[in-house]
Amino acid sequence: MAKKLFPNAKSALDGILKNDILIASGGFGLCGLPERLLDAVRDSGVTGLTFVSNNAGIDNEGIGKLLRTKQVKKMISSYVGENKEFERQYLAGELEVEFCPQGTLAERMRAGGAGIPGFYTKTGVGTLVAEGKETKDFGGEEYILERGIFADLSIIKAWKADESGNLVFRKTARNFNLPAATCGKICVVEVEELVPVGSLDPDCIHLPGVYVQRMIVGAPYDKKIEFRTVREREASL
Repeated sequence: MAKKLFPNAKSALDGILKNDILIASGGFGLCGLPERLLDAVRDSGVTGLTFVSNNAGIDNEGIGKLLRTKQVKKMISSYVGENKEFERQYLAGELEVEFCPQGTLAERMRAGGAGIPGFYTKTGVGTLVAEGKETKDFGGEEYILERGIFADLSIIKAWKADESGNLVFRKTARNFNLPAATCGKICVVEVEELVPVGSLDPDCIHLPGVYVQRMIVGAPYDKKIEFRTVREREASL
C-alpha cells in the first residue's frame, strides 16, 4: 500500500496542481475548511481555477484568499453573501458564478462520487436555476436535470484519520467534506489528529480510506468566527 501521509500541504499537492482544474473543497462557512491545503493552493500560483464549494469563505479566509490573488475564474456555490471581494469581482465581470441550491450542490457532489452523471429534481423549477437545463415530466410534475460533479481534485478537512486514511469528522464539520471527498479523482485531506490503524471504531468511520489518496496533519488550528458579537459590559455599582 502506498504511503498516504505527507509532511506538509505543499508536498501533498505536488504533481497534482495545474492551471484550469476543477477543485471540490469541503467546509461550510468557516467550519471544516481545509485551511492548510487552501493556503498551499494559493502559494503554488496556479490560476484559472474552478472551485466547487458551498460558499466562498470571507474576504481573508478560505477560498476568499484565492479570490484576492485572482486565481479563481469560476465559483460553483450556494451561498456567497459574506465576501466583499467576491461581490466586487462578480459585479465587475471578472468572476464567473454558477449558483446552485445547497441541497442540490451536495447531491451533485454525491452523485459524482457514485458515478452518476445526472439526476432530476424539483428544486429550482420555475426559477433562474432552471434556465438552460433539460426538463422532464414525472407524474404530471416538472423536474430539471442536474449534472453530477466530477472534480479533478478534492481538498477536505477531517478530525481524525488512521494511517490508512479512514476518516472521522467532528460534528457539524462533516458538512460538505464528505461529498466533496468522493467526487474528486484525487482526494487530499488535512486532519487534526493521526491515530494508529485499528484504533478507530469501524462503526464510527465516516469516510473509508479507499477515497483518500494523500493526507497531512495540519494541527494546531485556531477557531475562527465569522461574526463576533458580544454584549456590552454593564457598569458596576
